[in-house]
Amino acid sequence: MQLHFFHLISRLRSLIQRESGQDLVEYALVVALIALAATIGMKSLASGINNAFHSVSTTLSTDI
Repeated sequence: MQLHFFHLISRLRSLIQRESGQDLVEYALVVALIALAATIGMKSLASGINNAFHSVSTTLSTDI
């Protein structure tokens, strides 16, 4: 029983000491931040385009 416990403890220590997975987490956070910024930017861009088309539509309907 103690041997199994010792193997479990040694595996946990090796998992804690390894740093190879940190790069993947950092890249995932950067991608998520870029996606969030793009989503927010697209919302304001879509609003601006909608306003421009509405202005053109209003101008065309009043001139015709």
